Amino acid sequence: MSENQTTIAVDVMGGDHGLSVTLPACAEFLRTHSDARLLLVGEQSVIQKELPHYKLTLSERCQIVHASEIIEMDEAVETALRRKKDSSMRIAINQVKDGHAHAVVSAGNTGALMAIARFVLKTLDGIDRPAIASIMPNMDETGTVVLDLGANVDCTAEHLQQFALMGSSLVAATMEHATASNPRVGLLNIGHEDIKGNELVKAAGELLKQTPINFIGNVEGNQIFTGGADVIVCDGFVGNVLLKTSEGLSQMVRQRLTHEFKKSIWRKLTAIFALPAINGFKRRVDNRPFNGAALLGLRGVVIKSHGGADSYAFGFALQRAYNAVAHDMLAKTTAMLGQIHQ
Repeated sequence: MSENQTTIAVDVMGGDHGLSVTLPACAEFLRTHSDARLLLVGEQSVIQKELPHYKLTLSERCQIVHASEIIEMDEAVETALRRKKDSSMRIAINQVKDGHAHAVVSAGNTGALMAIARFVLKTLDGIDRPAIASIMPNMDETGTVVLDLGANVDCTAEHLQQFALMGSSLVAATMEHATASNPRVGLLNIGHEDIKGNELVKAAGELLKQTPINFIGNVEGNQIFTGGADVIVCDGFVGNVLLKTSEGLSQMVRQRLTHEFKKSIWRKLTAIFALPAINGFKRRVDNRPFNGAALLGLRGVVIKSHGGADSYAFGFALQRAYNAVAHDMLAKTTAMLGQIHQ
C-alpha cells in the first residue's frame, strides 16, 4: 500500500443494487481522484464481466480482490459473522486489518457490517461500543453530524460521552466550515433546560460538562436542521427513528414538488420561470450528498453507504472515506479519547 495513495476497499457486491451502483461510482471516483486507489472486493468473474460497461480497466489504481460469498440485506447478523467468512464485506474489512487499505466502504447489511467490523478491527481504547454517525443537512449548509444512528439502542451516560468525543473528532478531522476546528456539541433533549429529559440524558449532560469538548448543552430536534450545533448526540433508538424520518421527509418533498408542477399546463409554464429556484430547493432537500455514515470507535475507517443509494450517492460515501483518511480522523479520535483517560 503506497503512502502517497489513499487506498479504499469497496464491497462492490453489497447494497440493494450491487455492481450497477458501485462500479459507476468507483469509475467516477477514480477519474476525479488521481491520488486514490480502489480495491474492488467481490466475485472476480462477475466484476470483470461488468467492468467494460462502466469504462473501468484493471490497473495499479483499480484491482479486484476475490470474495466468493455475498451477505444479503436481510441476512441474520450471526449467519453473516460466523458462516460467511469469505463474503465481500468480510474480505473488504480484512483489507484494512491487514494493512492493504486505509478504509472500507460498503452499502451492505448495517448490522452485519457493524458486527464484522467490530470483530475484525476491534474498538479503540476507551470505547465500549462503536457508533454510527452521519451528516444531516441544515440551513447553514454545513451539515450536522448526528450519532448514534442505530448501533446502540440501550446506552449509558458514559456511552453518550464517548459518542460526543467521537463526533467532535469526526467534524474536526473532516469538515472545514467556520466552527469545525472547535465543534459545538449538543445533547438531544426535549428542551434546553438541564431539568428536562429522562435520567439517562440528565446524567449524560452532567458528564459532558466535564468533558474536554465544546459542549453547548441540550438541543432540541429542530436544531439538527436549523443549525446551531455541529454535533448532536443521542442514543441509537432515537437516532435511528430520526434518520428514517428525515430520509422519508426528504424523499416525499422532492417527489411532491415534481408531481405538483406536472399537474397543469399553467403550472408547467410557471415552473419554467421558477426552474432555477425549484432546482435549488430540490438540491437543498436532496439527502444523497450526505450519504455515507462513519462507524466510529473502531481501529480502522469504515463507511456505511445507504443500502438503496444510487451511484451518485455512493460516490459521496467514497468521498467520506477518502476525507477521513486524508485528515487522519483515526489518530485525532485516539488523541481526544486519551484526554479523558489520563
